[in-house]
Amino acid sequence: MPRLLLFNKPYGVLSQFTDKGSPTVRSTLSEFIAVKGVYPAGRLDRDSEGLLLLCDDGRLQARIADPRFKMPKTYLVQVEGDPQEPELARLRQGVRLKDGMTLPADVARIDAPDLWLRDPPIRQRKLIPDNWLKITIREGRNRQVRRMTAAVGLPTLRLVRWSIGDWSVAGIAPGQFVEAPALGRTGGGAQDR
Repeated sequence: MPRLLLFNKPYGVLSQFTDKGSPTVRSTLSEFIAVKGVYPAGRLDRDSEGLLLLCDDGRLQARIADPRFKMPKTYLVQVEGDPQEPELARLRQGVRLKDGMTLPADVARIDAPDLWLRDPPIRQRKLIPDNWLKITIREGRNRQVRRMTAAVGLPTLRLVRWSIGDWSVAGIAPGQFVEAPALGRTGGGAQDR
């Protein structure tokens, strides 16, 4: 059985185990995961939070990360502004980015989710509202969700990847991971750092 870890990546942590050559010290996965032989299946930007899958099987890793498999990835996205139907419709139809059209996304306005506090907190501006969207995409371009929301006039303030396929970060504290069956059902208890 392949080994699969579901990690709740905190803000500011790189989705890799080392950061050699960087002029500044940056947090990496090695500060949180001491399991040998597992590697990230895909990436999650340093300024994004939430679910990062790590596994020890190359085929499973490719199935999770390779865009041709179109595995759905769901994000909870705090945006600056007040999303209305025209902006949501553009996201649902696909957005033209510098590297071409995105595939259509599933998008819905949601109430502010009950998430962990982010460190550092999101900047709040009195005169500019912010709102939350739930966005599901089936491809994985670099910083895609951020670029999509910016393209429709809704800059992303906070981005939390909530799920990949059937795997979810629900119940996993930031900086913690659980081991799960590779068939798509989560399970196990939170592991200490």
